[in-house]
Amino acid sequence: MDISFIKDNISLYLEAGALTVRIAFIGIILSLTIGLICSLICFYKIPIINKIIGAYKELSRNTPLLIQLFFLYFGLPKIGIMLSSEACAIIGLAFLGGSYMSEAFRSGLEAVSKDQIEAGLSVGLTRIQVLIYVILPQALATSMPAFAANTIFLIKETSVFSAVALADLMFVAKDLIGLYYKTDEALMMLVVAYLIILLPISIIFSIIERKLRYAGFGN
Repeated sequence: MDISFIKDNISLYLEAGALTVRIAFIGIILSLTIGLICSLICFYKIPIINKIIGAYKELSRNTPLLIQLFFLYFGLPKIGIMLSSEACAIIGLAFLGGSYMSEAFRSGLEAVSKDQIEAGLSVGLTRIQVLIYVILPQALATSMPAFAANTIFLIKETSVFSAVALADLMFVAKDLIGLYYKTDEALMMLVVAYLIILLPISIIFSIIERKLRYAGFGN
């Protein structure tokens, strides 16, 4: 193991890690937004739009992220739409993540008892108030394990971003291996970098889930 090589190139992993985290954060926030909107439309069974969302979820979940990125980065320029590598990565991650987050929200929404919804309406709450104060808090708590799994899954999916010339962690690792043939060192730093990103997130979600169980949610 070449320690000097690791010391000389650790700054590249720090920069790539920061880029990976930033894109993953934006993509996951957009995924949550898309997922919430889609799940609410399905929950309230809005005609026509409901079918469109169903088609979107099938397309998103049944095509690899890599293919989606290729379409955005190489396909769209053929019709005059040029996107940067970062934009393709964010859009691709949000497109994929939105369908998974939608299913997580949907399972949480369906877990809320109809009796509670009717009780909220019977005491004078509007449908919006019932949604905000009765449905969503319980749905979010119930869906938390799925949110955690999807978040970690999406962060790991960022490893394919190097395919569209984005200088993320995988791009740096492959670049160093190609230049210096230091496969063990490059891959070890790659593994450590993903562990540094993912372990705290996993621990935080575990704490949140435990607190929610103690509070009586998600049972």
